[in-house]
Amino acid sequence: MGGQHAWGQKELRVAAAADLQPVMPVLAQEYEKATGVKLVVSFGSSSTLVTQILNGAPFDIFLAADYVFPEKVVIAGLADGGEPTAYAKGTLVLWTRKDSGLLPLSLETLSDPRVKTIAIANELHAPYGRAAAAALRNMKLYDKVSPHFVVGENISQTAQFVESGNAQLGLISLTAASTEHFKEIGTYVLMPTSQYPAIRQCAVIMTKSDRKAEAHAFLDWMLSSEVQGSLSKSGLGAVK
Repeated sequence: MGGQHAWGQKELRVAAAADLQPVMPVLAQEYEKATGVKLVVSFGSSSTLVTQILNGAPFDIFLAADYVFPEKVVIAGLADGGEPTAYAKGTLVLWTRKDSGLLPLSLETLSDPRVKTIAIANELHAPYGRAAAAALRNMKLYDKVSPHFVVGENISQTAQFVESGNAQLGLISLTAASTEHFKEIGTYVLMPTSQYPAIRQCAVIMTKSDRKAEAHAFLDWMLSSEVQGSLSKSGLGAVK
């Protein structure tokens, strides 16, 4: 009985990029059901989480929204193994509330003179913000729309700005746009993937973790064909 109890107490400390906020509760539930390991998840922008990790925060695994931020953990000598492991692909969308008066929504809506506020994530801290800024620059829209920016610290805060109506349009993650709530109150169009660098969401496991075996087991599970095959339901793309 005692062993069973101890097994039930096994926890994995996960630092997760903000775009995973709608995704992780489902994955955590499935993983705990399958293995008995509980995921204790802290969300933030990839930049904020890296700063915490470099300052010694006791995470076991870092699920970032790109390659660049986990690579900083590797360079600092704090990652177990070589380079970061890609676990999913992110997608950027343009989203608005159904009652915004801006329907039907299209990419042209970005230039609509009625648009005074556009939510975007901070491009220095959030990979989705970097992707959004790159897309707007490549589409020759950045200078025109940047005066309208309402900047979120991370992608979930950016989604909250547009969800609450504090911004008329939002450049947000497909993970947020795919939730029941966002589908109910809003609509989106995909930003053209040819206009921004691929959002390769990568993970690293911490060298200092005392649960490296459990962390590797979780990452292996994330990369299993079953989990990869189900990612599209939550707005992520498979990497395998």
